[in-house]
Amino acid sequence: MDAQSYWMDYVQELEKSVGKIPAAKFNEIAETLLEARRSGKQVFIMGNGGSASTASHMACDLGKGDAIPGKLRFKAICLSDNIPLLTAWANDTAYDMVFAEQLENFVREGDVVIAISGSGNSQNVLNALKLARERKAKTVGFTGFMGGKMKDLCDICMIVPSDSMQRIEDAHLIFEHALSLYLRKRIGEENV
Repeated sequence: MDAQSYWMDYVQELEKSVGKIPAAKFNEIAETLLEARRSGKQVFIMGNGGSASTASHMACDLGKGDAIPGKLRFKAICLSDNIPLLTAWANDTAYDMVFAEQLENFVREGDVVIAISGSGNSQNVLNALKLARERKAKTVGFTGFMGGKMKDLCDICMIVPSDSMQRIEDAHLIFEHALSLYLRKRIGEENV
Protein backbone atom coordinates (compact mmCIF):
# COMPACT_ATOMS: atom_id res chain seq x y z
CA MET A 1 0.00 0.00 0.00
CA ASP A 2 1.35 3.43 -0.89
CA ALA A 3 1.36 6.40 1.50
CA GLN A 4 -1.62 8.11 -0.14
CA SER A 5 -3.81 5.00 0.14
CA TYR A 6 -2.71 4.48 3.74
CA TRP A 7 -3.61 8.08 4.59
CA MET A 8 -7.05 7.80 2.98
CA ASP A 9 -7.74 4.53 4.83
CA TYR A 10 -6.64 6.09 8.13
CA VAL A 11 -8.90 9.11 7.66
CA GLN A 12 -11.88 6.94 6.68
CA GLU A 13 -11.46 4.76 9.77
CA LEU A 14 -11.14 7.86 11.97
CA GLU A 15 -14.29 9.34 10.44
CA LYS A 16 -16.18 6.10 11.15
CA SER A 17 -15.05 6.08 14.79
CA VAL A 18 -15.81 9.75 15.42
CA GLY A 19 -19.14 9.47 13.64
CA LYS A 20 -20.27 6.71 16.01
CA ILE A 21 -19.80 8.80 19.17
CA PRO A 22 -23.35 9.58 20.38
CA ALA A 23 -24.24 13.27 20.28
CA ALA A 24 -26.03 12.72 23.59
CA LYS A 25 -22.65 12.09 25.28
CA PHE A 26 -21.36 15.38 23.89
CA ASN A 27 -24.40 17.16 25.30
CA GLU A 28 -24.15 15.47 28.72
CA ILE A 29 -20.48 16.34 29.10
CA ALA A 30 -21.01 19.93 27.91
CA GLU A 31 -23.87 20.48 30.37
CA THR A 32 -21.85 18.94 33.22
CA LEU A 33 -18.97 21.32 32.54
CA LEU A 34 -21.21 24.36 32.16
CA GLU A 35 -22.88 23.58 35.50
CA ALA A 36 -19.46 23.22 37.15
CA ARG A 37 -18.47 26.62 35.76
CA ARG A 38 -21.68 28.28 36.96
CA SER A 39 -21.38 26.81 40.45
CA GLY A 40 -17.65 27.50 40.87
CA LYS A 41 -16.68 23.83 40.97
CA GLN A 42 -13.23 22.59 40.01
CA VAL A 43 -12.51 20.44 36.96
CA PHE A 44 -9.66 17.93 37.28
CA ILE A 45 -8.34 16.20 34.17
CA MET A 46 -5.88 13.32 33.96
CA GLY A 47 -4.34 10.73 31.67
CA ASN A 48 -1.12 8.89 30.84
CA GLY A 49 1.05 9.21 27.74
CA GLY A 50 -0.93 10.55 24.79
CA SER A 51 -3.92 10.89 27.10
CA ALA A 52 -1.82 13.08 29.42
CA SER A 53 -1.17 15.33 26.44
CA THR A 54 -4.91 15.53 25.72
CA ALA A 55 -5.64 16.19 29.41
CA SER A 56 -3.14 19.04 29.42
CA HIS A 57 -4.56 20.42 26.19
CA MET A 58 -8.09 20.26 27.60
CA ALA A 59 -7.10 22.12 30.77
CA CYS A 60 -5.52 24.81 28.59
CA ASP A 61 -8.60 25.10 26.38
CA LEU A 62 -10.95 25.31 29.36
CA GLY A 63 -8.74 27.68 31.34
CA LYS A 64 -7.67 30.01 28.57
CA GLY A 65 -9.55 29.22 25.35
CA ASP A 66 -12.94 29.39 27.05
CA ALA A 67 -12.10 32.47 29.13
CA ILE A 68 -14.27 35.39 28.07
CA PRO A 69 -13.72 38.80 29.72
CA GLY A 70 -16.43 39.59 32.25
CA LYS A 71 -17.69 35.98 32.41
CA LEU A 72 -17.12 33.26 35.00
CA ARG A 73 -14.17 31.05 34.18
CA PHE A 74 -13.49 27.36 34.46
CA LYS A 75 -11.32 26.21 37.35
CA ALA A 76 -9.51 23.53 35.33
CA ILE A 77 -6.43 21.67 36.54
CA CYS A 78 -4.52 18.92 34.75
CA LEU A 79 -3.19 16.34 37.21
CA SER A 80 -0.66 15.11 34.63
CA ASP A 81 1.15 18.47 34.39
CA ASN A 82 2.94 18.80 37.74
CA ILE A 83 5.90 16.50 37.01
CA PRO A 84 7.70 17.04 40.37
CA LEU A 85 4.54 16.21 42.34
CA LEU A 86 3.61 13.32 40.08
CA THR A 87 7.04 11.74 40.35
CA ALA A 88 7.21 12.34 44.12
CA TRP A 89 3.98 10.39 44.58
CA ALA A 90 5.16 7.70 42.17
CA ASN A 91 8.47 7.35 43.99
CA ASP A 92 7.14 7.50 47.56
CA THR A 93 3.93 5.48 47.13
CA ALA A 94 3.24 3.80 43.79
CA TYR A 95 2.60 4.98 40.25
CA ASP A 96 -0.97 3.74 40.48
CA MET A 97 -1.64 6.41 43.15
CA VAL A 98 -0.23 9.51 41.41
CA PHE A 99 -3.64 10.96 40.50
CA ALA A 100 -5.62 9.80 43.54
CA GLU A 101 -3.08 11.32 45.92
CA GLN A 102 -3.27 14.67 44.12
CA LEU A 103 -7.08 14.57 44.20
CA GLU A 104 -6.98 13.76 47.91
CA ASN A 105 -5.84 17.35 48.57
CA PHE A 106 -8.48 19.12 46.51
CA VAL A 107 -11.52 17.23 45.23
CA ARG A 108 -14.87 18.09 46.78
CA GLU A 109 -18.47 17.16 46.24
CA GLY A 110 -19.77 18.47 42.93
CA ASP A 111 -16.34 18.91 41.34
CA VAL A 112 -15.82 17.24 37.96
CA VAL A 113 -13.08 14.66 37.42
CA ILE A 114 -12.32 13.86 33.78
CA ALA A 115 -10.36 10.69 33.14
CA ILE A 116 -8.78 10.07 29.74
CA SER A 117 -7.58 6.52 29.04
CA GLY A 118 -7.61 4.85 25.64
CA SER A 119 -7.89 1.39 27.19
CA GLY A 120 -10.01 2.41 30.16
CA ASN A 121 -7.84 0.20 32.32
CA SER A 122 -5.01 2.44 33.62
CA GLN A 123 -4.86 1.66 37.33
CA ASN A 124 -3.80 5.17 38.37
CA VAL A 125 -6.83 6.59 36.55
CA LEU A 126 -9.16 3.96 38.06
CA ASN A 127 -7.89 4.71 41.59
CA ALA A 128 -8.50 8.42 41.09
CA LEU A 129 -12.03 7.77 39.80
CA LYS A 130 -12.78 5.63 42.85
CA LEU A 131 -11.68 8.45 45.16
CA ALA A 132 -13.67 10.99 43.14
CA ARG A 133 -16.80 8.89 43.52
CA GLU A 134 -16.21 8.52 47.27
CA ARG A 135 -16.03 12.31 47.48
CA LYS A 136 -19.22 12.66 45.39
CA ALA A 137 -17.49 14.36 42.48
CA LYS A 138 -18.97 13.91 39.02
CA THR A 139 -16.89 11.51 36.97
CA VAL A 140 -16.46 11.76 33.21
CA GLY A 141 -14.48 9.35 31.05
CA PHE A 142 -12.96 9.49 27.58
CA THR A 143 -11.97 5.99 26.51
CA GLY A 144 -12.01 3.52 23.63
CA PHE A 145 -12.18 -0.18 22.80
CA MET A 146 -15.09 -1.44 24.97
CA GLY A 147 -14.62 1.14 27.74
CA GLY A 148 -12.51 -1.04 30.04
CA LYS A 149 -13.02 -0.96 33.80
CA MET A 150 -13.32 2.83 33.63
CA LYS A 151 -16.80 2.85 32.11
CA ASP A 152 -18.31 1.52 35.35
CA LEU A 153 -16.64 4.26 37.42
CA CYS A 154 -17.91 7.17 35.32
CA ASP A 155 -21.20 9.01 35.55
CA ILE A 156 -20.74 9.81 31.86
CA CYS A 157 -18.40 7.78 29.67
CA MET A 158 -17.62 8.66 26.05
CA ILE A 159 -16.31 5.52 24.37
CA VAL A 160 -14.65 5.80 20.96
CA PRO A 161 -15.67 2.60 19.14
CA SER A 162 -12.26 1.65 17.81
CA ASP A 163 -9.52 -0.86 18.57
CA SER A 164 -6.75 1.47 17.36
CA MET A 165 -5.13 3.43 20.20
CA GLN A 166 -3.99 6.11 17.75
CA ARG A 167 -7.48 6.68 16.34
CA ILE A 168 -8.93 6.63 19.86
CA GLU A 169 -6.49 9.36 20.91
CA ASP A 170 -7.24 11.34 17.73
CA ALA A 171 -10.96 11.10 18.43
CA HIS A 172 -10.49 12.25 22.03
CA LEU A 173 -8.73 15.40 20.85
CA ILE A 174 -11.35 16.06 18.16
CA PHE A 175 -14.09 15.63 20.78
CA GLU A 176 -12.23 17.92 23.20
CA HIS A 177 -11.77 20.63 20.57
CA ALA A 178 -15.43 20.51 19.54
CA LEU A 179 -16.41 20.65 23.21
CA SER A 180 -14.19 23.66 23.89
CA LEU A 181 -15.57 25.59 20.91
CA TYR A 182 -19.14 24.75 21.90
CA LEU A 183 -18.54 25.78 25.53
CA ARG A 184 -17.09 29.12 24.43
CA LYS A 185 -20.19 29.75 22.31
CA ARG A 186 -22.51 28.89 25.20
CA ILE A 187 -20.54 30.98 27.69
CA GLY A 188 -20.81 33.95 25.32
CA GLU A 189 -24.60 33.55 25.33
CA GLU A 190 -24.95 33.31 29.11
CA ASN A 191 -25.24 36.21 31.55
CA VAL A 192 -22.65 34.87 34.00
